[in-house]
Amino acid sequence: MPQQASKPKLPTADAVVTAPMDLQDYLALNGAPPARRIAYGSAPSQFVELFKPEGEGPFPVVVLIHGGCWTVDFGGIVQMRNMANALVAQGVAVWNVEYRRYDEAGGGYPGMYQDVATAIDLLKQEACADLARVAAVGHSAGGHLAQWAVSRHKLPSWSPAYAAAPLPIPAVISLGGLADLRNEAELIKRTCERDTAQLAGSPTSERPDVFADTSPAEMLPAAIRTVLIHGELDDISPPQTGENYARRAIAAGDTAEVIVLPGASHYDEVAAGSPAWRIVGAEICKALGLEG
Repeated sequence: MPQQASKPKLPTADAVVTAPMDLQDYLALNGAPPARRIAYGSAPSQFVELFKPEGEGPFPVVVLIHGGCWTVDFGGIVQMRNMANALVAQGVAVWNVEYRRYDEAGGGYPGMYQDVATAIDLLKQEACADLARVAAVGHSAGGHLAQWAVSRHKLPSWSPAYAAAPLPIPAVISLGGLADLRNEAELIKRTCERDTAQLAGSPTSERPDVFADTSPAEMLPAAIRTVLIHGELDDISPPQTGENYARRAIAAGDTAEVIVLPGASHYDEVAAGSPAWRIVGAEICKALGLEG
């Protein structure tokens, strides 16, 4: 049954909440390098980083998709290594996805979406991955792409990113995501300076609605569990963004919930050393069936 609409959960934090992180704190995030780097295309940004615990596995897997306002200007995959290393320490493998953003050759629509789709389906070939325990996690613009990726089975067959049998992912955690491209167009323009055409392409007679195969909100219901986590002080993707999406998902028949991180900004949610990580990490483990 779909979850009933409710007020967003505001978890109590046992730890003292430190000053919220800013962009420079985020850009300074890093971690140990991956076990392997796997190319899925010839472009510089067409690769995946595999992080894995010691041993053969199979391990539960997080498909991790970085943000950065869909541009090369704000880092991305390197910063996600911070989360990846923390998850590996908990026995979780991480599939850290790089992709061509709107300002890279071949990026934007449809290349960015094709990259994410190709990278995720490549996970089917990894022997160390337990494909019965997979969750997608995306930050900011990566929240949009993660929510889109788990909804790919709803893509119309005319879409350039359509695949007949995409890797099924039953749960997604969006960290400060911006996933409703139609209704959040003004917010995306204000906070990321991105126009709809840069993210979803331009309409044509064959494709009059550019959101039909680019915006997860237009692909509901997707029969997935969506957790939308936002920092209380996030001014890029404020909690209301998640609340709006959750209401739409629940109305369509899906399961969705919103969690607000006390005293956190847009960046604390991806830092394994922040007080927010206790909450974020617990939700990731829950999505993988690793509770307790």
